[in-house]
Amino acid sequence: MNMTNLEQQVLTQVQAIIGNEEQVIGRRGILIPLKKSLINEADIRVVIDIISADPALAAHLLLRSNTAQTAGVISTKSRSVKDALIRLGQVNIYRYAFSFYLKERLDELSEPYKKLVQGYWALNEIIAMDCIELLREDNDIGVGTKIDADEMQTLALFSVFGQVIALTAFAYLNAELSRPVSLKVLKSLIDKQQQQLSLEAFASLGLDEDLREEFLIAHNLRQTQNPDSPGLVLRRVLSKRGLLINPL
Repeated sequence: MNMTNLEQQVLTQVQAIIGNEEQVIGRRGILIPLKKSLINEADIRVVIDIISADPALAAHLLLRSNTAQTAGVISTKSRSVKDALIRLGQVNIYRYAFSFYLKERLDELSEPYKKLVQGYWALNEIIAMDCIELLREDNDIGVGTKIDADEMQTLALFSVFGQVIALTAFAYLNAELSRPVSLKVLKSLIDKQQQQLSLEAFASLGLDEDLREEFLIAHNLRQTQNPDSPGLVLRRVLSKRGLLINPL
């Protein structure tokens, strides 16, 4: 799809901001040591100490770890942060922590971006609930898979990642310009460049390769023979909502 000169300029500037993890995520005091400890497979007590340094994050991870249990996909409830972290596993801990700080950052945006991006975030949460419900339904009718409910949920929270990150970058960009660029330009960019913006955001922000792969499967940009791919479940939900980058 052809882009106007203005769209091309804005895209270049948005890409530069996406590449700046500190600007996009902000609170990195916990994320950086957390990532290091997970990569180095540190003792669970080290991970607990890092997460407990931010009580809001600790409470959030405990809440997230019980979402699947509440939905009836998992039978045991996490009663402590330690229970939650042991059950979630390294990859899910980091993805949940990342999404928690990203959401915190989005809540600081000025209007109208804050309202728009919160709309996308609410959509993410609905998609995540739909996916967990689909897992439960599949289990109930005996076609259940070995998909981890938290892996499913963390993937779903990145369903419209490209739009969220592009909108965030656009908000920062417009704050610096003497003549702000119209939101229409951003909407056009997102419509045309959603795939590119999403993949650049995954690469720039240091998220795990599996998340990126399952995102591609979910949006019908890559195929898989793996029946336990969470991306295939998410694809069903996104298709129903008309949100696939590459429609079926």
